[in-house]
Amino acid sequence: MAMQSSIDYVGRFIKDPSTTRPYTQDWSKYLADIDDQISSVSFTVEAGLTKGAVSNTATNATVVLSGGTAGVSYDVTCQITTVGGVIDERTAQFLVQSR
Repeated sequence: MAMQSSIDYVGRFIKDPSTTRPYTQDWSKYLADIDDQISSVSFTVEAGLTKGAVSNTATNATVVLSGGTAGVSYDVTCQITTVGGVIDERTAQFLVQSR
């Protein structure tokens, strides 16, 4: 459970503990600014959430998330490596709530 004030989250999302859904992070604006595209991607998911399939396109990174405990927030960090060799990451926060 992370509540770190030093992280500049790219988004905060609500997730139901019973759902299994993809989460996509759009890197297109950033990549257009540096004239590059995604070569590979990885996701780090805090314990308690379950990471499923990971995929990417030239501009988007996707992970399937499931599980979690209601009332707990989890950090999910996406790290990309571009064709040009740039490595960057962004962290989103997921608050698990029963809907």
